[in-house]
Amino acid sequence: MDNPSLTTLGRHLQTLRRTRGWSLSHLAERAGIAKSNLSRLEQGDGNPTLDTLWRLAIRLEVPFGALVAPITATLGEDGVTVQLIDQGHDAPAVDAYWMRCEPHTCRRAEAHSPGTREYLSLISGALEAGPLEAMQALAVGDQYAFAADRPHAYRTGDTAATCLLTIVYGGGEHG
Repeated sequence: MDNPSLTTLGRHLQTLRRTRGWSLSHLAERAGIAKSNLSRLEQGDGNPTLDTLWRLAIRLEVPFGALVAPITATLGEDGVTVQLIDQGHDAPAVDAYWMRCEPHTCRRAEAHSPGTREYLSLISGALEAGPLEAMQALAVGDQYAFAADRPHAYRTGDTAATCLLTIVYGGGEHG
């Protein structure tokens, strides 16, 4: 992520935290990250992982898209890149992303808030995705919906995969 994006993300993260009246220590503890790492993120320094950003969104009780919306940079790590396309502004909260997984990638995702579902539409390549115990193989043009309120993963073989990912958040807590 470039420096302007990191600075924008840091300011937004700090605003979300302060709006709740939380200290750095409180949010860091809730999200399971070091206070020094959170402080660096808020100052626009560091290189947050997707997992760190997801944990922060969950603990701040906002959709992931609401956390990253102020930045236009593509986010990525370990062969997976995501970019927010759009967000719904009604209930339930809905985010739409473009996602690319490089060849030989396995991205494990933590459980999102209760009732959250993901909807994948595979545009190119081949991909296995879904809850760890029930992953589905997808081919170009396939669509797959699954409960994302439990650990899940995205896995590619010899080719990259590109998909549209829609997340519909459930429950009172978003993430």
